[in-house]
Amino acid sequence: MPNRPGAGRVAKQWSWRWASRWRRQGSWRGRGRVLTGLAVLVACLLVFHGAVPDTAGRPGSLLETFLPWLGLAVPVLLASALLRRSAPAVCAVLLPAAAWLGLFGAFLVPGDDRTPDLLAVQHNVSDENPDPAGTARALAGTRADLIALEELTPAAAPAFEAVLAPEYPYHAVEGTVGLWSKHPLEQVRPVDIRPAGVGEDWNRGLRATARTPNGGVAVYVAHLPSVRLGPTHGFGSARRDESAALLGAAIAAERTDPLILLGDLNSTVDDRGLDPVAARLNPPSRDFAFSWPAALPMARIDQVMTRAATVTRVRALPATGSDHLPVAAHIRWHGSGRDSDSRQ
Repeated sequence: MPNRPGAGRVAKQWSWRWASRWRRQGSWRGRGRVLTGLAVLVACLLVFHGAVPDTAGRPGSLLETFLPWLGLAVPVLLASALLRRSAPAVCAVLLPAAAWLGLFGAFLVPGDDRTPDLLAVQHNVSDENPDPAGTARALAGTRADLIALEELTPAAAPAFEAVLAPEYPYHAVEGTVGLWSKHPLEQVRPVDIRPAGVGEDWNRGLRATARTPNGGVAVYVAHLPSVRLGPTHGFGSARRDESAALLGAAIAAERTDPLILLGDLNSTVDDRGLDPVAARLNPPSRDFAFSWPAALPMARIDQVMTRAATVTRVRALPATGSDHLPVAAHIRWHGSGRDSDSRQ
């Protein structure tokens, strides 16, 4: 049978088209595999962040400090998978999405707006604050029962005392931390959380008993050492971790309940460096309430934690002259009509 004219040319054209389509599909599949692998990696980092070792540079603590921000990978991966029309990659993105929602989904639900038994405000006021009086007025406007301050310098302290005195007649200052209260303060003393090698004039912890209408409450105010992030030492948190261990030991030895800890802990509650403290207290309210840095809040390192009480809500307040945002915490007691108890 004779060949039709041009049959060879048509066959070559079809062969080229199929080869081109195969190459494109192979490329999609390859990129799909990369996206699938990235999605699985993000999901594993979210779920098993505790397995990331805190070796030199403390990568585990660094990851945990900014853990919620891993969620930003989900829309990026999803958009990339859709652009590449990779069904396996789209399905794989469901893994980090589910992991993130499992960890932080409750943070998206409105907090408990019931009237708290006690309202506490925590604020690192910054030792470079250009307007301490204005900051004090903003804090007084919260009507909180307790206000804890860090980086309280001798030069700024009189401004805070003058502004807060009408509403907060009771206050205590130890070093650079202070506590203002609407309720009488007793048994005030410093708490030694000074890491090794730091000068004796370094005092960033205090403890007091606040005599509230419901009884005595042990109140701790603390400012843990700052961390440093750099190319040489990575996430430098050794001093903060040592100070956290000392604070955890002091809380463990405290016999009075309820107990409230307020402070700039230079740590998120996910960061394992805070475990010596967090393990001895109730989990904080499931709210983001990012407090640092004030210009673009990325993490909540200002904490309000409790024992024998529950923090039902935490919210960040408007900026002051500090590089931190204040945070307000709603606290409810366990049970009702209690008196001050000692732990048995």
